[in-house]
Amino acid sequence: MQLWRKPEQFEAARGSLGAWLAVITRNRAIDFIRRQKPQEDPEEVYLASPVDLQSEVERNTAMEKVQAVLKEMPESQRNAIQMAFFEGLTHSDIAAKTGEPLGTIKSRIRSALLAVRKAFE
Repeated sequence: MQLWRKPEQFEAARGSLGAWLAVITRNRAIDFIRRQKPQEDPEEVYLASPVDLQSEVERNTAMEKVQAVLKEMPESQRNAIQMAFFEGLTHSDIAAKTGEPLGTIKSRIRSALLAVRKAFE
């Protein structure tokens, strides 16, 4: 329509008619899109994420609690539970490694687990 209404705007020396019409069409399309109001409220738009952020936050919070409890434990308890859960050693392996009786190692691990459980109550 612009060519029909104002044919004098086209200057053949600057380029071809097809290119000029393509640029005019592109500019009109961009103007049209910019005038559009968003159809959805930006605060109501939910972005999909492959990571479950709520679970990740809960996991991090739990890890912080466990670390805080471990820091407050006596060193012997902390070492026993770290060997059992982070190094994957059995109670017997821990007793052999530390040279302490098996019953003592079991008691320390049980006391440590109770302290961690108490932190989550």
